[in-house]
Amino acid sequence: MPTNLPPEYYEAERRYREAQSHPDRIAALEDLLSTIPKHKGTDRLRADLRGKLAELRRSARPRRGSRRRTSPYSISPDGAGQVMMLGPPNGGRSTLLNRLTSAHSETSAAPFTTYEPIAGMVAIEDIQEQLIDTPSIVSEYVDPELLHLLRRCDLALIVVDLPLDPEREIESLLQILGDHDIALIPPGDGAPDKAQGFPALVVANKCDDPSLDELCPLVVVLIDDALPVVGVSAMTGYRLGDLLRAILESLRIVRVYTKAPGREIDRSAPFVLREGGTVADMAALVHRDFYERLKTARIWGTGVYDGQLVGREHVLHDGDIVELHL
Repeated sequence: MPTNLPPEYYEAERRYREAQSHPDRIAALEDLLSTIPKHKGTDRLRADLRGKLAELRRSARPRRGSRRRTSPYSISPDGAGQVMMLGPPNGGRSTLLNRLTSAHSETSAAPFTTYEPIAGMVAIEDIQEQLIDTPSIVSEYVDPELLHLLRRCDLALIVVDLPLDPEREIESLLQILGDHDIALIPPGDGAPDKAQGFPALVVANKCDDPSLDELCPLVVVLIDDALPVVGVSAMTGYRLGDLLRAILESLRIVRVYTKAPGREIDRSAPFVLREGGTVADMAALVHRDFYERLKTARIWGTGVYDGQLVGREHVLHDGDIVELHL
């Protein structure tokens, strides 16, 4: 099938061949990729060039002595949950990360600006969550390490450009992930069963005008279920509060506050459990000795009277106050 490459391609190819340094070769190859039209005739060419670009970026990372290099995808979980943003180019993931966290991810009108994952912490009410920006997912090349990171995360956010064709972008992303045996499903009750799929929300970005809200109820069908959709604007901040609440609800987090006998409640830093967590689970977070020596606890909260005495296996609810007794 003919590629029908434009004149700009051959000029960019010349600059790529003449580039001497790694940064120059990377920049030239990015320009080269941007000139290639997207159709079936260029699929193989774009895949080959993306592979070369990924290899150049890996080899350009600085070495530290003789130490073994750590993969940029080796991001340790932090906070109450690990939330990973996925999507096609120019959906607004980097802008969203910069808006919600103190991390900085480079933004540009050019596609594929993000080529390594970048993590930041976002405060949602009185807890911290980890938010991760990732390289764009396209059919030509998907880094296997990106897929491994997704399998370790607690929630996926599919970030798409609302004014364009979000349904097509979502269908394409789901197809790509399906080709790698990864399914995305709506957040359900209790702890997610990753054998069935990974909990996900759709973030319809660039919803800068409330009149665009009518475009947000997209029907995303996956195994006869619809993924929840939140329309936001990462640029203006429109409805970002709704997105944070949706993330918190999707993670099924239970916040538990402690109270020492005869003292006031400590609301400065709640202990975080998943739905179904027990008094014993909470005691293990406090200290191993508390878990091993715990006998009973007094509870103020849901389904109990104030100060009710309960056992180790009592299931806790969001906002409960716990006084441990050894």
